[in-house]
Amino acid sequence: MGGCAAGTLLAVAGGTGARAATRTTASTTASTTASTTASTTASDDAALQAAISDLSHPPATSAQLRVDRRGDGWYGTAGTADIDSGRAVRPDDRFRAGSVTKAFVATVVLQLWAERRVELDAPIGRYVPDLLPAAFARRITVAQLLNHTSGLPDHRGIPDDSTPEAVLEHRWDRWTPREWVETVTHDPLKFAPGTKQEYRGINYVLLALLIEKLTARPYGQAIASRVLHPLGLTRTLLPGQDPRLRGPHVHGYLRMTDGSLRDVTVYNQSSAWGEGELVSTVDDLFRFQHALFSGALLPPHALDKLFTLPPDSVRMLDGSPARYSLGLQTATVDGVMFWGKTGETPGYRTRMFATRDLDLRFVLSYTPTPLTTQEEMTNRVVAALIG
Repeated sequence: MGGCAAGTLLAVAGGTGARAATRTTASTTASTTASTTASTTASDDAALQAAISDLSHPPATSAQLRVDRRGDGWYGTAGTADIDSGRAVRPDDRFRAGSVTKAFVATVVLQLWAERRVELDAPIGRYVPDLLPAAFARRITVAQLLNHTSGLPDHRGIPDDSTPEAVLEHRWDRWTPREWVETVTHDPLKFAPGTKQEYRGINYVLLALLIEKLTARPYGQAIASRVLHPLGLTRTLLPGQDPRLRGPHVHGYLRMTDGSLRDVTVYNQSSAWGEGELVSTVDDLFRFQHALFSGALLPPHALDKLFTLPPDSVRMLDGSPARYSLGLQTATVDGVMFWGKTGETPGYRTRMFATRDLDLRFVLSYTPTPLTTQEEMTNRVVAALIG
């Protein structure tokens, strides 16, 4: 889930279907004091709105975007939160944020490291024994799980979800974390840990189990007490076995192979436990992003880990440069380096990215109807943001 880089291809966009747009000028914070504050022009606003208003590329039922450029904020929406009622999307509407979950998990692991309760270079088997084969548990470190260099083998025995019909068929399946981990224990490691990088959600299932071991409480409660409550993220939660979105929310839909549109909002996320089950809002993610990058959640030496990639010798399986740090991913567009996290689950896509100094940042949430989509909307947003 959520393995795409943001803005890797750029495209010029246009379109209609805008529902709402607002612009606010925020106070300059400590992290942006040295930045030049510039007002967003009418043409900038139009470009941002156009970026999300084309709901044909990719096909989607809604989109919402919150942006900040050097203290100048903008929010816009397109489409509807619910195609039956036609209600417009609101910034406090909940949605499924997919693998953005990993940024929250990584934050707590790095907090525990800063508190000297875990060593990043220690084997995961030291803390959570009897989950992985001994040969895995003594070789894979906590850091290698965080930056996806573990080399864990592929899953065996999990449902095929490659078609929209299969997604519907299996959305009520219930898995325990240990059952999910067991599906990657049947084959040898794909590569020596630390030598290559492959984005894998199972890495963060193990990290969530590590949090539970170290804190003696469910990982969702640890995230709530350490991140959600201090920041006042009242609309963000880890739902566990609850398949419904409670309160005002955005519906997700999938287009079936026969052309019909099915609502997939209600979905048991147990197969995404620890790595992709987060429910949140654009406003909450925007607040989390600022707090994380500005150092409100991590001391400087831990924060640096979020912005450090593996050595150049470590490459993705396709030979491209590594792009995952100990909790975030990066993409460079026209010389501008963004850091953040993508998230996706059937019917929902989330993109949360910013420059390291927070001069440019955005949170995009949209609801594509194909099971798989290209990064067309994200690319338009990035093009408008840096244009």
